[in-house]
Amino acid sequence: MAAPVLLPPCHCITTATRRSGTLFSPCRPEAQRCRSRRRRPRGAVLVARAAAVPPEQSLTRYETLGDAKAALYQALEGIDRGIFGITSAKRSEIHGLVELLESRNPTPDPTDRLQDKVDGCWKLIYSTISILGKRRTKLGLRDFISLGDFFQIIDVKEEKAVNVVKFSARALKIFSGKLAIEASYNVTTKTRVGIKLESSTTTPDQLMNIFQKNYDMLLAIFNPEGWLEITYVDESLRIGRDDKANIFVLERTDPSEV
Repeated sequence: MAAPVLLPPCHCITTATRRSGTLFSPCRPEAQRCRSRRRRPRGAVLVARAAAVPPEQSLTRYETLGDAKAALYQALEGIDRGIFGITSAKRSEIHGLVELLESRNPTPDPTDRLQDKVDGCWKLIYSTISILGKRRTKLGLRDFISLGDFFQIIDVKEEKAVNVVKFSARALKIFSGKLAIEASYNVTTKTRVGIKLESSTTTPDQLMNIFQKNYDMLLAIFNPEGWLEITYVDESLRIGRDDKANIFVLERTDPSEV
C-alpha cells in the first residue's frame, strides 16, 4: 500500500466538516493552501493506485517461481474462481501475484511452443469474468442451478479450442449438464492468438430448456471470440489476457475430468 501523505496541521475544510454541513476556516489563505496540497494531479493518483502491489517489490518475498505460484494458489482458495465477485483487497493481492508471474514468464514466445506448452486440457481457477446481480438471477445461478468446473481443451494440430462449462440443476430431480463452445484460432504474434466462435451446444435438453430464454446472455458471458494474449505459461499453469481486459488463470488437468 502506498505510504500516506502527511500534511502539516492547518485550519481547512475537511471531509467531516463538509458532510456535517459546517465550514470552519478562520484563515482562508492557509485553508486554500491546504486544499491545494491535497489536490494531486489525476495521473499521480492513478500511478499511486497502480503501484499498490508493485511486482518489483514482491520479487524479494519469493525465492523461486514455485514460491510465487504457491502464493497464487493460496490466494485463490475459497473464492470460487472469482465468478461471483471478490473484495478489492483480494483482487489486488491476486493481480499482484499474476503480474509477478507474468514478469518472470519462462516461455517468452508461447505461440512458438503451443504443441508442448499449451496443447491439452486445462481447468479455469480464476477469471475476472463475473456473473453478478440480474445476470446471476436470470440464469438461475442463485437458486436451482450450480456452476461447475470450467475446462478448456486445446487441439494445436487442428487449431481448435473447446470450452466446457459444467452445470448441475435441481428441478424435479437433480441432473447435470454442460455448455460446450467450440472455437478456431490462428496465431497472430509471438504471444497472441485470434479466436473465432464456431458453434455452441447445451446438453441435455432439460438444461437447454432452462437457459433458453436467456441463452444469448449465457453465451455472451463465455464467448471467447476476439484475441487472447498468453502472458505466462509453464508445464502446469497458464495465464492469459483478452481484448475485453479479462484475466484468466488455468491449471493443467487430466482430460478424464471433463
